[in-house]
Amino acid sequence: MAQSRVDPGTSPGMTQPGGHSLEHWCAYDWRNGLQIPALDPLDRLLVRTCNHVYEVIVLDPCAAEVMVRGGQYFPEFTRARVGGSSLGGGFLKLHGIYAGFCLELHSEAQAIVTSPVREISRGTDRAAA
Repeated sequence: MAQSRVDPGTSPGMTQPGGHSLEHWCAYDWRNGLQIPALDPLDRLLVRTCNHVYEVIVLDPCAAEVMVRGGQYFPEFTRARVGGSSLGGGFLKLHGIYAGFCLELHSEAQAIVTSPVREISRGTDRAAA
């Protein structure tokens, strides 16, 4: 099981002055996460944010369509699309989930932005949740 993790109290390196510029965003080292289109159908993820744990099952990697369960908005598995990761500003790492960034999920009923992701685990072990 592969994991990406960010230590408590740290950021993904984008908070220095000017860190929210397009130049910094483009130059950022995007190793601390994954892109949904690079995964296989039925791959499973556990995404821990500062506030919740989300179980994610990939349905259509190219469209970033998933089933997600967790947090107050997804009490049972719900079909959704991974919009991507952001710092809450104008930039979005499309269809990606990255430690230290907020995850944007879109379902038919709602769009939510999570608290910052702390850890991403790949695998099927639900006991870790």
